[in-house]
Amino acid sequence: MRAVVLTESGAPLTVVPDHADPTDDGRGGEIIDVLGCGVCHSDIHVVDGVFGGTLPMILGHEVTGHHDELGPVMVYAPWGCRACRQCADGLEMRCADATEAGLFADGGYADKMWVKDRRYLAPLNGLDPIAAAPLACGGLTAYRAVKHGLDTLRSRTDGGRALVIGAGGLGQYALRYLQLQTDAHVTALDTADDKRTAAIEIGADVAVGPDEIDGPYDLVLDFIGTEPTLATAASTVARGGLVVVVGLGGGRVPFQFGVFPQEARIMSSVWGSRTELDELLDFARRSPEIVQPVESLPLVDAQLAHDRLRRGDVRGRLVLTP
Repeated sequence: MRAVVLTESGAPLTVVPDHADPTDDGRGGEIIDVLGCGVCHSDIHVVDGVFGGTLPMILGHEVTGHHDELGPVMVYAPWGCRACRQCADGLEMRCADATEAGLFADGGYADKMWVKDRRYLAPLNGLDPIAAAPLACGGLTAYRAVKHGLDTLRSRTDGGRALVIGAGGLGQYALRYLQLQTDAHVTALDTADDKRTAAIEIGADVAVGPDEIDGPYDLVLDFIGTEPTLATAASTVARGGLVVVVGLGGGRVPFQFGVFPQEARIMSSVWGSRTELDELLDFARRSPEIVQPVESLPLVDAQLAHDRLRRGDVRGRLVLTP
């Protein structure tokens, strides 16, 4: 089969035209024919050595494919150990011994992919496998982040106020979810004019730059996670509000009594559960507008896709197709 392989940190991606097909090697699991694989910033982090498994490795964790019995499916990529408390609670993305496909094990930048267990295959049931592919990570991660804040917003008699920091791929999903699931007044914060414009088109009530913030906000979703964005979140969250940090920007913020507004909370949010993936796919079937526009590229253009993502030369999401 064809596969796109990362041979070492920082190296260009290598297209291997005759890579060995995946097999179960007596370990069980399922083999799917890949239909689409979204290109995510986490793929860039693996290339840069921020995290990831043993190399060489096939990247790609936003995967849809065809299963001989189930038909078109989406892969749930955080494969837990199935023995810890987190896994028992259905929160495999929190498992300390999880193996995330495409990040720590071979993923979907290939014609075929091995999947650890059939339970990690979610039937698409009518969703387009190319357009839906980015829901597997980008869409699911934003879905869980918004879900953390729904009770906070719904408890406000006026619907509450939400701030989305970072109106790129994940932030745009969050804006759609907030628009469809709440009555909140939603502000998008981004330094780029085109992303602020896109945020208004998607459904933000206001889109502003860093010097135009008008808090306080009951819910702050930070999809950047740098020192300045965390400082913005801490200074604008309302009393009793919630800050959800998703971005991997490496920032820190002081937290102690008197620094944050009274009874404001700050938390991280990671990926989403297998149950939440089913919820999200049901949501997409009911509300197709949550599926972002995608541009498909052939698998052999994976390096071009990475280069464009680094430059910010993307509107919506990029999906590689075998």
